[in-house]
Amino acid sequence: MIFSGRAHPSLAEEVTTTLGTDLVPTDAYSFANSEIYVRFDESVRGCDAFVIQSHTAPINEWIMEHLIMVDALKRASAKRITVVLPFYGYARQDKKHRGREPISARLIADLFKVAGADRLMAVDLHTSQIQGFFDGPVDHLMALPILSSYVKKHYGKEDLAIVSPDAGRIKVAEQWSQRLGGAPLAFIHKTRDITRPNQSMANRVVGEVAGRTCILVDDMIDSGGTICQAADALMAEGAASVVIAATHALFSGPAVERLANSVAREVIVTNTLPLSAEARVLDKITELSIAPLLSQAIRAVFEDGSVTSMFDGNA
Repeated sequence: MIFSGRAHPSLAEEVTTTLGTDLVPTDAYSFANSEIYVRFDESVRGCDAFVIQSHTAPINEWIMEHLIMVDALKRASAKRITVVLPFYGYARQDKKHRGREPISARLIADLFKVAGADRLMAVDLHTSQIQGFFDGPVDHLMALPILSSYVKKHYGKEDLAIVSPDAGRIKVAEQWSQRLGGAPLAFIHKTRDITRPNQSMANRVVGEVAGRTCILVDDMIDSGGTICQAADALMAEGAASVVIAATHALFSGPAVERLANSVAREVIVTNTLPLSAEARVLDKITELSIAPLLSQAIRAVFEDGSVTSMFDGNA
């Protein structure tokens, strides 16, 4: 049985359509003081439950609704509860940079465990170590096959370079390179002031990008400042053009305007998060569906199959 919160119902509906089933009818609303109420309209006793909710803005509200749905399933005697997180909220707070800071990504995992989750399924976690925060199975899905197939189809005949926006994601860039015929790698050396969120400075490009179509790959685009600076740095080094590919389109604040005015030729994202109307009308932004990937993973878990085999053993 598949359940959806109110954050991104269109994605859940696409998943159920692909699986040939329907979402379980759910009553969900907020009281006058903003407390959330959830009740399922069908018996869930003994079911294998998959609860889909993307942690989009207002993120705290949708996380709370997600937890309440899991609690309701636990108390209604669901056999197994899998929390499906197309986007895992608070994933960037996965370690302490300074004293007296929280590790909020661990807190989210603990909250779902206490609520009654048996398993987590997430797409492109900010760092793989988050898998260890949850005391149970975690299926770490990757949008790489979907994004790279699109890039190969539309840009495969050009002279490519795969660019990581920082040194920490070079491993992901290597996987991109393998899928795109061994295209050379580069990365942006950048500095970040840990006291100022959503701000960083692209310092210099490490690697040969001159005359190449640079595929700039990242897990998310939030305010858009970092990725647009990286694109500018690549063009300054003589890149022929820049194509941005990212899994999660947070697009906070001025992100859409920045991307519209950026040097990027195309910005490719998935629908793990709902796109705003402003972003949808921008020709430069291409949205690919993550639903086939989620559907395949849900079916594999339900049938006790292998999720890892979906990613050539890399997941």
